[in-house]
Amino acid sequence: MNIKNFINQCRRVLLVASKPDKDVFKMSLKITALGMIVIGLIGFAVFMIFQLIGGF
Repeated sequence: MNIKNFINQCRRVLLVASKPDKDVFKMSLKITALGMIVIGLIGFAVFMIFQLIGGF
């Protein structure tokens, strides 16, 4: 792939892309926060299980 083709593809993507409105942004923020909380809780549960069984 040559550089001119790559630049044209990038320009096309930037022209099509749009800034999300407030509702879409809030929904993305909520989903991201929920995912981080779930992953943190899973990690904490694994840590506690290892502590209880005498692991590391």
